[in-house]
This record gives sequence, C-alpha cells and structure tokens, in this order.
Amino acid sequence: MQRTYRLFKLIIILALLVSVSGLSQNKKQQELEERRQELRQEIQKINKLQLENKSKEKSQLSLIESYNYKISVLNNLITVTNQQANLLTREINTNQKKITKLRDELKALKEDYAAMIVKSYRSKNQQSRIMFLLSSNNFKQAYKRLQYMKQYSDHQKQQGQEIKVKSDELQVINANLLKQKEEKQKLIAENKVVQKSLEDERKQHQSLMVSIKKNINVYAAQIRAKQQEADRIDREIERIIREAIAKSNKKAGKAETSSGFALTPEEKVLASNFIANKGKLPWPVEKGFVTVRYGTQPSPIDKSLTIRSNGVRIATEKNAKVLAIFNGEVSRIVVIKNSNPIVMIRHGNYITAYKNLSKVYVKEGDKVTTKQEIGEVFTNPSNGDTILNFVIYDQKVNTLNPAEWIYKM
Repeated sequence: MQRTYRLFKLIIILALLVSVSGLSQNKKQQELEERRQELRQEIQKINKLQLENKSKEKSQLSLIESYNYKISVLNNLITVTNQQANLLTREINTNQKKITKLRDELKALKEDYAAMIVKSYRSKNQQSRIMFLLSSNNFKQAYKRLQYMKQYSDHQKQQGQEIKVKSDELQVINANLLKQKEEKQKLIAENKVVQKSLEDERKQHQSLMVSIKKNINVYAAQIRAKQQEADRIDREIERIIREAIAKSNKKAGKAETSSGFALTPEEKVLASNFIANKGKLPWPVEKGFVTVRYGTQPSPIDKSLTIRSNGVRIATEKNAKVLAIFNGEVSRIVVIKNSNPIVMIRHGNYITAYKNLSKVYVKEGDKVTTKQEIGEVFTNPSNGDTILNFVIYDQKVNTLNPAEWIYKM
C-alpha cells in the first residue's frame, strides 16, 4: 500500500513537472514572438522615415548612423527568429517523442483490449454467467465470482475509455505538431528575407564607408565640431540648472550651495512619482528611433574618435510634435547662440531637456502634463534630418540614461 502511494505520488510530481515545463516553453515562445513583432515594427518605422526623407540629400554622417541602427535591429530580429525556430524544434522533438510513446501505449492497450474481448466471448460460449455462478460451492464463492465478473466488466470499460482518451490526445498532439512545423517553416522563410535585407544594408553601408574614407579628415573635423557644439550647449544647460537650484534654495532660506532643489511637499510627491514610473515613461516623440545612444562611444566612421552623448538623439518625421514625458513645470526656454530652442521641464528634482526645436508651444512657468505637446522638432532644410536631442538630469546635475527611463527605448 505504501509502495503504491509512493508510486502514485511520483507520477503526480512528474506530471506537474511536465506541465510546468510546457507552460514555461509557451511563455518563452510568447515573449520571443512579442519581441520579434517589436523589432519588425521598428524596421517598418525606420523604412517609413527613410522613405519620407528620400527626396533630401542626407548627410553622410546621418546616413551611417541610420545604417548602423538598422543593421543592429536586423541582426536582433534574426537572432530572435532563430531562437524561436530553435525553441519550436525542441517542442517538435518533444511532441514526436510523445507521439511515439502514445502510439506504443495505444497499441498495447488495443492488443490487451482485443484479448479481453476474445476471452470474454469464449467464456460466454462455454457457459452462461448464471451457470458460472450456480456452479459455486458456496455463497462466498458465488459472491467472489460475481465481484470478479463486475471487476472484469469495469476493467473492459476502463480500457475502452483509456483507448479513447489516448487516441484523442494523440490527435491533439499531431495537430499541434503540424502547426509547429508550419510556424517553423514560416519563421525560416521570413528569416531568409531579413537576411537578404541585412546583406543589402551592409553593402550600402560598406559602399558609403569607402566614400567617406576617401575624405576621412573632412568628416573627422565635422564630428569634432559637432561634439564641441554639443559640449558647449550641455555646459550652458548645466549652468542654468545650477542657477535654478541655487535660486530655489535661496527662496527656501537654505544655503545656495545646497545639493539639489529645495522641494515643496507637492514637488516631493511629483519627484517620487517620476521615479516610480522609471522604465514606463512615454517617448518624447510619437514616431522615431535612436540614432545615437547615451554615453561615451566610438564614432561610427572613425573608431579613434569618441562621441560623448549626455542623452539620446532620436530621428523622427518632419513636423514631429515634441511631447512632455511626465507631469511637471516648464522651468526654462533656452535659446543659445547658433542653436535651436531648448525646452526644460522640471519634475520635482529631475529635469528633462528637449533640444533642437523649431517651434515652442509653452512658456516658462507653465504646468504641463504627460504627453502634452510642447513644440516641434527642427528639420534641417539642407538634408532633411529631423533629430530631437533628449536629456534627463537628476538633482545633482548628473545626466541619466534615457533608455532606463523611457518605455522600450
């Protein structure tokens, strides 16, 4: 009895493990599919923006940035699709093993059931059930024979039901297997198309790099000049933030050198809510993709040159509206010489800066809400580039990586 209980317990545990494994695989497959669809949408977004700006003679630098990003997205798409196909292969192999096992079990059950039917038929021909019972030596034996006949009949029914259950299960697994094989073939076919697209992008990238390297010194000088201009604007923004911090502390009766803003109770709540939404904040434009990420990185055309990015550069469509990523107050509209307007919004002790605007819809002191339109991104008339520079600062005037704050950046 104890041994039977232990065996039953083991079967239950194994069944649960198989069930959990199946759910885990389904969840992983779903996650991969969601990621694949995101990457496909990202490529469609890049293609659409490239098509819209095709009439303009884009700068070599912005083209290289666009190619680099698109190539990285295509590589990611191929990787994710391969992971899906590999997972499907494992699931197909598992199902094929299940089918083989079920077929063997079904064969044994059917053979056992057929033998039982034959035995029952022979028994019925040799003597009737009544005679079998009447030939008992005593009542106890007759009772046992009656129980035996009942158990034998129940076992026949049980065997029949088990055959039906296993037959149905086999049909379901076969249907799933067929569907999985179709999905795998579809993924393989799609991956071939993406591979072709990747090869085309790489060829164009290589061709452009050959052209750039002929005048590498000219492009290197352009990169240095752009970096100096970006540094100049960043220094000015940092100076403005420090002035605002000193002003808020002076107003609150604190030392002007205090670190961070002197916050009111309402501003503390706003800052707390801003932190609570880290990783879930909306993009500052409706459509776009990041061409330059946050941090120090090598130049895409000359690895010996370094790009220092305090935020992200987002390529977007012409006349794109700029959106506030969270509730806050417009702390400053900055107009720096030889630069387009910048809107700075304060969220308690955090500040977001939206650079390279052509139009500004708000003014200093305005209260803004999440996704409120605050302006338009400037489009370079000479090359059609529409680039928003977006930066996040904390209370110590340190820049933060927007990818850690903005949803799926």
